[in-house]
Amino acid sequence: MQLKNPGYTIQLLQTILKSYPDFMAARQLARKAAVAKTGGKKSLFSTASFSAMKIQSQIKKDPLAAIEATEKALENEPRNPQLNQILKEAALAANLPELAAFALETIIEGSPKDVKTLHELARHHLQFENPTEALNLYQRIVDITPNDMAAIKGLKDASASASMQSGGWEKEETTYRDLIKNKEQAIALEQQSRVVRSDEMIENLLAEFHAKAEAEPGNIDTSRRIAELYEQKEDWDSAASWFSYAAALSNNSDTALVRKATDLQIRQFGIAISSREQYIAANPGTPESDTYAAELLGLLKQKAELALEFARSRVQQNPTDLQFRFELGEILAELELWQEAIPELQKARQNPNVRTRAMCLLGRCFTARGMLDLAAKTLSDAVAELLVMDPVKKDVVYNLGLVYGKMEQKEKSLDCMKQIYEVDYGYRDVAARVEGSY
Repeated sequence: MQLKNPGYTIQLLQTILKSYPDFMAARQLARKAAVAKTGGKKSLFSTASFSAMKIQSQIKKDPLAAIEATEKALENEPRNPQLNQILKEAALAANLPELAAFALETIIEGSPKDVKTLHELARHHLQFENPTEALNLYQRIVDITPNDMAAIKGLKDASASASMQSGGWEKEETTYRDLIKNKEQAIALEQQSRVVRSDEMIENLLAEFHAKAEAEPGNIDTSRRIAELYEQKEDWDSAASWFSYAAALSNNSDTALVRKATDLQIRQFGIAISSREQYIAANPGTPESDTYAAELLGLLKQKAELALEFARSRVQQNPTDLQFRFELGEILAELELWQEAIPELQKARQNPNVRTRAMCLLGRCFTARGMLDLAAKTLSDAVAELLVMDPVKKDVVYNLGLVYGKMEQKEKSLDCMKQIYEVDYGYRDVAARVEGSY
């Protein structure tokens, strides 16, 4: 079909797509015609936001109608990110994953270095068992941002999935069980019961459980055991991937699996951070150290963002879990997002297991925001609940003393320091503060 009259071409194709929404060749041609019509330029007076708001409400009720409405809006702004995101959501709601991928691809055509959308498209392809495409996308991301740890991990996951596909793992007529001998199966069963395993044993068990996973891809226990074996092998990338997969099979309702997957992904960042810190300490002032120092800042930021993302996700999925509330508040406090941390910690203090720690962090938040009276009240309440001068109470009393100092209540501040001085002379700078007062 020629595109000499793109407007007419679009009208004709939209009529076809109304009856056949999964006709991808027509959809692609319609988008090509829209680009030709607009010259690939962005509209100076975009109405995409208004269109998107109207269409968004249709997705749950009638996703096909939402797709049709979005297609019409895209006629004038074919590469508009907001409209294409709406198209993706509607396509997924209508069970049209190929169309969802096409919507993301259209965004990327307009912004080839849009790393966020590249990540989203790669995850989409992995989810719908197209690892080769995901592999290409993750490689593209790494080319743009070489230190993107999530992309590096995705590259490995996609590569493993692609290898499994090309190796015939997905053929129903062939399973790994067909390839191993009865004797090897007997040995594997014996090895499964052992706690301490050699590398060879782990490899044998992995082969066995991978076969089970291939035969029963929805078996959570099999996926968990594979993850545990990779963890014992200290293959953190694979362990994190399999724990994430097992958690996904439970619809993230198994909090232990979700936490394990999260902890391992954060641990990967920790390993990368530690290696760079060690190199910088051992080779100060070298050009390589400067490079690693720059990388270190990026990794620390990514680790913090990842931890925060997971913590927020856990709270959204389990809003009544006060432990998750505390962990989110703790991370927010570490990032000095004091205002956001306060409501989470206020809820968390209802959990007796973390009550004192939550109150101590609340005191820090109030202090950082200049609410010294609230800080003093919160920390005083915490001190009253702690009967023994253990490390926790010392920390609370010390911080309360600092707050009183900022409030210019010198006697109360000194009294806090003396309480610690009586039982622990070497605690922080308590000795200097107390002895300097005489």
